[in-house]
Amino acid sequence: MALTVSDLPMIYGLLANSVSSDVNVLKPAEDALVQLESRPGFCSCLMEVITAKDLASQTDVRLMASVYFKNSVNRYWRNRRDSTGLSNDEKLHLRQKLLSHLREENHQIARTLAVLISKMARIDYPKEWPHLLSVLAQELRSADTLTSHRIFLILFRILKELSTKRLTSDQRTFSEIASQFFDYSWDLWLTDLQKILHGFFLLAQNSPELHQDDMYLICERWFLCSKIIRQLIVSGFQSDSKSLQEVQPVKKVCPVMLNAVQSFLPYYSSFQEKHPKFLEFLKKSCIKLMKISIAFQQRHPYSFGDQNVIRPVVYFCLNKITNPEPDVLSFEGFLIQCMVMMKSVLECKEYKPFLTGRVMDDNWVSLQDVKKNVSSVVAAFLASLLPSERVVLLCNILIRRYFVLTAGDVEEWYQNPESFYHEQDSILWSERLRPCAEALYIVLFENNSQVGPVVVSILQEAMNGCPSSVTEINPQLLLKDAAYGAAAYVYYELSNYLSFKDWFSGALSVELTNDNPNMRIIHRKVALILGQWVSEIKDDTRRPVYCALIKLLQEGDLCVRLAASRSLYFHIEDANFSEQDFSDLLPVCWDSCFKLVEDVQEFDSKVQVLNTISSLIGRITEVIPYANKLVMFFHKAWDESSGESLLQIQLLTALKNFVAALGYQSSICYNLLMPILQSVINANSPDELLEDSMLLWEATLTHAIAMVPQLLGFFPCLVEILDRSFDYLKVAASIIEGYIVLGGLEFLNMHAQTLSKLLDLVIGNVSDKGLLSILPLVDVLVQCFPAEVPQLISTTVQKLIVICLSRGDDHDPSKTAVKTSSAAILARILVMNTNYLAQLTSDPSLLAHLQKAGISSEESILLCLVDVWLDKVSKWFLHQKFVFSWSNNDSLLLSLMPSVIKYLPWLHHVYNGDSVDWNTVYKALRGGERKNHNCIYKSERKIGDVVEERWLVDEEFEQEHIGNIDVSKCEEGEGFVLLDVDDYNKNEDDYAEVDEDSGGCEYVDNVIYTQRKTFALALSIILTLRMSQVLDKLEQILSVCTSVILGGTEELTEEESSSDNMQSSKMDVPSKELRRRQIKFSDPINQIPLESSLKDNLQTCSALHGELFNTAMSKIHPSSFAQLKRALNMP
Repeated sequence: MALTVSDLPMIYGLLANSVSSDVNVLKPAEDALVQLESRPGFCSCLMEVITAKDLASQTDVRLMASVYFKNSVNRYWRNRRDSTGLSNDEKLHLRQKLLSHLREENHQIARTLAVLISKMARIDYPKEWPHLLSVLAQELRSADTLTSHRIFLILFRILKELSTKRLTSDQRTFSEIASQFFDYSWDLWLTDLQKILHGFFLLAQNSPELHQDDMYLICERWFLCSKIIRQLIVSGFQSDSKSLQEVQPVKKVCPVMLNAVQSFLPYYSSFQEKHPKFLEFLKKSCIKLMKISIAFQQRHPYSFGDQNVIRPVVYFCLNKITNPEPDVLSFEGFLIQCMVMMKSVLECKEYKPFLTGRVMDDNWVSLQDVKKNVSSVVAAFLASLLPSERVVLLCNILIRRYFVLTAGDVEEWYQNPESFYHEQDSILWSERLRPCAEALYIVLFENNSQVGPVVVSILQEAMNGCPSSVTEINPQLLLKDAAYGAAAYVYYELSNYLSFKDWFSGALSVELTNDNPNMRIIHRKVALILGQWVSEIKDDTRRPVYCALIKLLQEGDLCVRLAASRSLYFHIEDANFSEQDFSDLLPVCWDSCFKLVEDVQEFDSKVQVLNTISSLIGRITEVIPYANKLVMFFHKAWDESSGESLLQIQLLTALKNFVAALGYQSSICYNLLMPILQSVINANSPDELLEDSMLLWEATLTHAIAMVPQLLGFFPCLVEILDRSFDYLKVAASIIEGYIVLGGLEFLNMHAQTLSKLLDLVIGNVSDKGLLSILPLVDVLVQCFPAEVPQLISTTVQKLIVICLSRGDDHDPSKTAVKTSSAAILARILVMNTNYLAQLTSDPSLLAHLQKAGISSEESILLCLVDVWLDKVSKWFLHQKFVFSWSNNDSLLLSLMPSVIKYLPWLHHVYNGDSVDWNTVYKALRGGERKNHNCIYKSERKIGDVVEERWLVDEEFEQEHIGNIDVSKCEEGEGFVLLDVDDYNKNEDDYAEVDEDSGGCEYVDNVIYTQRKTFALALSIILTLRMSQVLDKLEQILSVCTSVILGGTEELTEEESSSDNMQSSKMDVPSKELRRRQIKFSDPINQIPLESSLKDNLQTCSALHGELFNTAMSKIHPSSFAQLKRALNMP
């Protein structure tokens, strides 16, 4: 039911209670308001509370009403499926009411109303609220100072919101707003600027005529107008680097804004003493105007590159950086923006000369040519602005003035070294003056080759002026610190002028011998240098550098120790890290790192040191001697990290590396590991810990030598995790595999129902990619427990049958792979538990499941599966590569199945150069129109280069079909043509490729040998069925079975062979990997002789069907029959 005016007292009472300090009053009020916010009329009641004149003094209640109003607009203004939203009539009423209440006196309420109006405008403008901006502009003409300020506040919020919309139509609308609104806003900005300058003059004269409150409102209004102009120019015009259209407002605005800054700065000193409020406005205005200019330069570099714009800006910034007035020197925020502007200009790619050429005598001018011309002009102009002597001067000033620590910096360091470290070395470079100067210096160095010798000369001067024995903090020491920093930041270029080996042995290592507390300043920079120059440290210097870093880790100053920790991390991660040189330093290194974690307080510090520890664990091979120390450290660190998820993530990563480093001796840390795992893999664990928790769980199982009871008890947690999300299904699959191969029958007995539930949860509810990670596990389960598992996972098996009998996988590689894997699992079940599958295929629940999936067939389900098995193996053989090669003696190297021999006559014509309709070829071989030329052969490669499955062809039959081809010169063996298959193992890409975009190429099943043999065994069992339809498929079944027999077994892949070599020394250790390989090599499928099975089942089939069997055998093609005799060694 809708709320009305009569409900206002209730609403007001609830709002008043919601600002109460009494929790017993506040909580019920908040709950009641939450219940009311979705009811129609709620926002209208809030609007009445906000605008009520008699409640003007009730600021807290009105503010709370505005907050609930804003939240309701966010939730219900846009009509959604799950909520009715606000009615159009109420929306119209609220829009009108808001525009009639522009003169809100409370600034917080006004700001909240501006935000909610902008949220409405994002949805309603321009369709539902077309006159919004025009009404605001009209109100602005006759408004007083306060009202005009509020209107500017609303306009800024609206424009900011609309500028973030990314649809083309929305961007076009904003461009129209910019073109219509810019001139009006600019005129207001100029008018207010004159008022402000006049007011500043009166303030400086201490004139009583000035009304400071009104003046400050004008200042704030002008400041909002500045932000509006920025929004209009940045978002309302396409970047000129793309459009190459000059943006006139940039050329109009930038010089005037620069003049405004120059007009404001002289008042800086006079406002410091008497007018702190206006001083703050002056500071934020100068910074904002510089930021706006930087935004214009980055958005519209070519328009900003006009000489009338860029010249005064660059000159101004250079002058303020190199020769600032005393007051400006203390104005760090402004100097930062000057440096940011210079950095942005110097590294702007649009101002770099283009290195590409163009065609001679080409009259057509491309967009790239226009950019090249503009860039050349700007680049030449910048070169004239920054000649060599000015670059050298700027470099000197940056190092000697801005890099040097001040007395305040030194005091801050001594008071809180950890905080100082993060502020100087880890903070965003554009927020502090020194990091900003360093960023500008790096860009200057990259763009000017003459800077290198200057830096080396400053470095030499600083080292000569301050020997390593100095202990007093004096200007020479601080200059050396600055010079060391300058050398550290540009190691990649400075190495051309400076030998690190000589520098380290002659100066840096000597610095570390001075243990005076004041030398912490230099030691910190030495640690920085050792980390930055890691790529220049050669073998003979590496060991001394490691020793130096360990020494720095043991110093008393936290700032130095943290710098050393970070540099040590760089060395550990370096590809040339030498464990041999570092091994004897490990005990001291561990102790130093552990102590540093204890001593630091800030989160960032702990994470940094943990990264170093984790990286070191991952790089060294001998962790066992330090295992007890690491266990104690991790135990204490985990206890202290309670409630800090980000820190726990780092600890979980380090623990995973620790478990991997311990390898098959990881059980020594189980007392630490099991409680941690138990705490992070339960349903109550934070989501952000889930990924790292599962990776640690996986690592624990991977390196376990046996399934311990605690690990076994964790398995049900996996169901809870997957019930929350399938995001980590691949890791979950590895975990499940670990339980299967390590837990064996004990695992199955304890968690049979849980495992069934998990598989049922996943299969049918995840993508094909997810299924491909789970189906191999089902196959292993059936292999290990053929009697128990099929009945246990009956629902899952039914889903696999549905997958196999579904259509539409021919053009989707993932679906084809899923169907192949599912069919192989069902075939294995038939081979290893024949009675179960036969019973399941006649189960009414399966029939219902198939009907629900839209699958119907007149044949029995088992015979439908036979068709799938036949299709998978036949398709694999058919799509194997075949080679036609002509040598000078006309030898023919052939390898093909009997089913394609009939195509040989016209294939021969291809080699003779006769004209062939390639679509006919494609239809013959692929059974459809050719969609893409590359689907059959690359470029213009002849079909004779295509490789098909090697085969043995009856010589007489081959002569009959090939005609005039002389096969007598082919290699022969026992009455058959033995085919040369030297090219059999060539890269598949040499002959055929699947075009993912064509959609017309059939995906070739990647059926491995074990799957082919499983299919063949299952098909041979089908011969024992008392179904006459089996005889209709007899020739196909025999062809597939004999093809598998004659195809032989597969050897180990190269990857498996190399894995055997690498792990041969570990094979005697019980482990998941050993058990997995044992399962693979003891697969019953490999133990069952297919020849004997086929021979026995053929006899059974003959006994079952009698004369019908003989008739079916007589219809078999001669080549297929010959193949059968060879496979079964029949006379």
